[in-house]
Amino acid sequence: MVRNMLRVFSLSLCGLCLLATAARAEWLEASSDHFVIYGSEREKALTEFAGRLERFDAAMGRVYGKERIKPSPSNRVTVFIVDDTAEVRAVTASKIRNLAGIYIPRAGTSVAVIPKLKGASAATQFEMAGETILYHEYAHHFMAGETQRAYPRWFGEGFAEFFAGARFKANGDVELGRAPGHRALELAYGRKVPIRLLLDFDGGVGNAKASYDSFYGQSWVLFHYLQMEPERKGQSRKYRQLLAEGRSALEAAEGAFGDLEKLDKDMDGYMKRRRLGVYVLPQDTLATGPVTVRKLRPAEAAMMPIAIESRVGVSREEAQRLVPDARKVAAQYPDDPMVLAALAEAEFDAGNDDEAIAAADRAVAIDPKQVNAYLQKGYALSRKLRDGKLPKEGWNDLRNQFLKANQIENDHPIPLVQFYSSYLAQGEPPTKNAIDSVEWAMALAPFDRSLRWLVAQQMISDKRFKDAARTLAPLAYSPHPGEHTDKARELLKDVEARMAGANEGS
Repeated sequence: MVRNMLRVFSLSLCGLCLLATAARAEWLEASSDHFVIYGSEREKALTEFAGRLERFDAAMGRVYGKERIKPSPSNRVTVFIVDDTAEVRAVTASKIRNLAGIYIPRAGTSVAVIPKLKGASAATQFEMAGETILYHEYAHHFMAGETQRAYPRWFGEGFAEFFAGARFKANGDVELGRAPGHRALELAYGRKVPIRLLLDFDGGVGNAKASYDSFYGQSWVLFHYLQMEPERKGQSRKYRQLLAEGRSALEAAEGAFGDLEKLDKDMDGYMKRRRLGVYVLPQDTLATGPVTVRKLRPAEAAMMPIAIESRVGVSREEAQRLVPDARKVAAQYPDDPMVLAALAEAEFDAGNDDEAIAAADRAVAIDPKQVNAYLQKGYALSRKLRDGKLPKEGWNDLRNQFLKANQIENDHPIPLVQFYSSYLAQGEPPTKNAIDSVEWAMALAPFDRSLRWLVAQQMISDKRFKDAARTLAPLAYSPHPGEHTDKARELLKDVEARMAGANEGS
């Protein structure tokens, strides 16, 4: 997977470490309704981990009264378990010394990388375990899937921290809301965010005059306090209602919580209590599907490190270093469709379009339902068409690849997005069917920021400014701000100005 418009939030991967891991490990796959997990763990440990993830998803749905919808197989979150935190850093090419895991939300290719399983409770008092990071980020994933509304940053992070502290009891019950030990030091010694700044939409992110260290901890305290304190019952619901009515973040806070200075003092007192309450959700209230575990075929296991590297995301140069290894595996297992599809992906990432098409054709000749092969052939055809290496009639063949993938897996978001994008690449206005397809893809994968940006651009082009503003808002006020949030805010301001102009002219 080369980083491009729909993959701009990918992280690079160092393949050498993974190749060493694969050579000494037996790979297993655990498959469940919302997750597919790969690792060299014991079967029991992998099964239990998948079960914890499913119970975690069910617990959030139970708390918020949301019926959980089983996603398309390719739209599940894929979790790769590597040896240790050093390998996590190698996988992400990160220099962050205390990095314990990553999560990358993307339509059809959401991926997490965490170290060997120890359980969230196995971390030391002040560490954030890899599992805990996964729970935190999956909570954001869950929220994005349950609402199109943008929430203030404190609410998003407080929500994620509240659920990330989940504990799984031996009897199947789930406890939510345990105090996060990894936030203890920042709450004790970090610089406190003033309450009005904490409650503002961006939580003080844009405040260049000060650096506040306790934002996450304070967000957890406030979210927990509103969830668990009887005197504040119903205030969180009222707050969300006021936001939905269009009130500003501070207006909604004052309307729901009352005197904010008193709220601040109450939070301080709450944090100092010796014991804080937790939610206990009994196992029989959490409906989850089965977990199946299988040992990967020797061909799949041999290609696994290359597949991981492609899945996380590579540059052209990284892909070119990877291709020889992919070709060696394919030469050893020339009739395995998964291997051939992975080879097609590696060839495409390296810029070898003809080789990618040939490998993809071999894969689907053996297994006509090998979705990734159709996608990789489509990507390669698209690049050849853009470069003028194929006649214009080839655009129909290109779109046919994505239609074939869609017929195999109707709710796989990538074929829907690529069908739409083919018109942009051709320089033609997208058809209504193509626009409907990309908007449905966003509904299937609302957590994909670059897809959300793409849909917003189309809405602006169609002068659907209200829809565009609603689509941009979660980007503009993302819980993980960065360059993309700045661009989204600028565009959102422009859209809102155009909306106001349209209203004045009506």
